[in-house]
Amino acid sequence: MATGPRYKVVFRRRRQGKTDYHARRRMIISNHHRLVVRCTGKRILVQIMQALPQGDRTVAAADSKQLKKLGWRGGVKNLPAAYLTGYLAGHLSHSNGVSSAILDIGLSQPIPGGRIFAAVKGAIDAGLDIPCADKMFPSEKRIRGEHIAAYAKDLSENAPQTFKRQFGQITKGRVDITQIPTMFDKTKSKIGTSPRRRSTK
Repeated sequence: MATGPRYKVVFRRRRQGKTDYHARRRMIISNHHRLVVRCTGKRILVQIMQALPQGDRTVAAADSKQLKKLGWRGGVKNLPAAYLTGYLAGHLSHSNGVSSAILDIGLSQPIPGGRIFAAVKGAIDAGLDIPCADKMFPSEKRIRGEHIAAYAKDLSENAPQTFKRQFGQITKGRVDITQIPTMFDKTKSKIGTSPRRRSTK
């Protein structure tokens, strides 16, 4: 007869809210590449990962801060930046011989129309085959940042102090935030026409 407490110590990364081991096990057993999307308070990260016995291997990776080198002068943690980061990751994955993946959002909540699914939409538009329902993707207008442009224009005309507080860091670099859809189109076109390296596989 047991006389003491019976409990199981939870894995450290699960206690810290970093890893769902049940979901991770299923994804690894599937033997598919994973599209890992992580949204932080400062940037968006999209990686193509391959599970190996010795640990995960990064096949391709894109950071929203890389968009600045491609002409993007808007914020690096908003919805258009998420799409462009996924689009860039999708193009990089092709250069490494990856054509399909399954989505890995970790412990994040799957919010329809959110940044995670904007990044997934970008990767799919770049040619990566990822199973995902269309209803999860944001609209084309939101992907292009038209909602941000309209909001910025309204604030600049009716609440200049609020506009300065919310967009001051961006406009400090003489960026017209109301032109973000045009900026989006130019950055996407630049990513799409960038030369791809041959696969090393």
